Amino acid sequence: MKIAIGADSAGKPLLDVIAAHLAGKTGITLTDFSQPGFYADISQTVARKVVEGEFDRGLLFCGTGIGVSISANKVPGIRAALTHDTYSAERAAKSNNAQIITMGARMIGPELAKAIVDKYLASNFDPTGPSAENVKAVDRLDQIKR
Repeated sequence: MKIAIGADSAGKPLLDVIAAHLAGKTGITLTDFSQPGFYADISQTVARKVVEGEFDRGLLFCGTGIGVSISANKVPGIRAALTHDTYSAERAAKSNNAQIITMGARMIGPELAKAIVDKYLASNFDPTGPSAENVKAVDRLDQIKR
């Protein structure tokens, strides 16, 4: 699985923990798009890379996780979900087909963040499942945006 990651200066410490955690996992390739500057620019870069198919999923970090979530969701076709526990991470993937999750480094400790990422990456959307029609409705909103 190819994963795009990014963080602003507030989120970088948590990104570093997650990158080290995932580095030892078989089948996962990480590319870090963090750079000095605004979280909106980093979020847009990661979101575009994911929506264009270069990466399977994305992980974004800032102080609260809110800013990177808002800015990533500005890219048509992206569903970025702010996560704060393993259940929200699982549902982001399984119920909402979110390609990106976001977290706040000032809100979540490193061990919980690792568990959140693990749960998210282990969860997949079922296009024939009970949430499929809701996801299709969100996809229609993307068409309006474009």
